[in-house]
Amino acid sequence: MATRLLANLIVMGSGVVLRAMSQAYRQAIVNASKTGVAQETVQNMAHKVSKTMTEHEARQILGVVERAPWEDVVKKYDTLFENNMKSGSFYLQSKVFRAKECLEAARQRAGGQAQ
Repeated sequence: MATRLLANLIVMGSGVVLRAMSQAYRQAIVNASKTGVAQETVQNMAHKVSKTMTEHEARQILGVVERAPWEDVVKKYDTLFENNMKSGSFYLQSKVFRAKECLEAARQRAGGQAQ
């Protein structure tokens, strides 16, 4: 008898909690859409899903500042690429390569806009 009562309490309690959580979630969506947080969240998620490297991340990987001359970027790239080739870290080597690739694309875009 006690186990049946306990099982009923657990089932009813979980139903109440589930309804309360779903209602709170719906209210959070309504509040987020009123403040514009929903659109920002969707944009952030889309960026994370696309898996493209940002220019900031590329500069962090190569260890260069934003206004660094291109020669410094290439020098850092060569050093890091060679070091990772020697140590055998293909993952880091590919990250360094993608970082340089990203910065090259940003440089070309900036060069195309300046002309």
